[in-house]
Amino acid sequence: MILREAAEPDLPAILAIYNEVIATSTAIYADSPASLDERLAWFRARRSNGQPILVASAGEDIVGFASFGDFRAWPGYRYTVEHSVHVRHDKRGCGVGRALMEELIPQAAARGKHVMIAGVDAANQPSLRFHGRLGFTPVAHFREVGFKFGRWLDLVFLQRWLDPPGAPRA
Repeated sequence: MILREAAEPDLPAILAIYNEVIATSTAIYADSPASLDERLAWFRARRSNGQPILVASAGEDIVGFASFGDFRAWPGYRYTVEHSVHVRHDKRGCGVGRALMEELIPQAAARGKHVMIAGVDAANQPSLRFHGRLGFTPVAHFREVGFKFGRWLDLVFLQRWLDPPGAPRA
């Protein structure tokens, strides 16, 4: 497996992973598949903001991707990012997500970010455990803030500090 920065030719594979997650899970609170134009706009916006988009490839195949973006738009949140990581259905549980996150987290720290946020569906126990193993701590549980597949969904926010160990916190 090779980790690298994504390029525009990777977008169809990224889109396929993203749309499979939309169609089969509550990891993304969307009802309709995304279009290639939407993913291209997302890609270009991340690039213009200096935010990474990483892909994991196995041979010619993209098997996962990860990125982070602004947590909220206001300037006071400029040191906080929210990430996403998605792995192709047949490669989940094989270390792809962990490898992507172990590359992504230091990139956020290197950009001077202080905290990384994860938004995870409360029923997604594998993702909650995954984030816990990466040092994320649950900090909020929002009840019935999403709706998908005919039911209300709870959202859990987890956070991880990115500063080096022992660094002072305000």
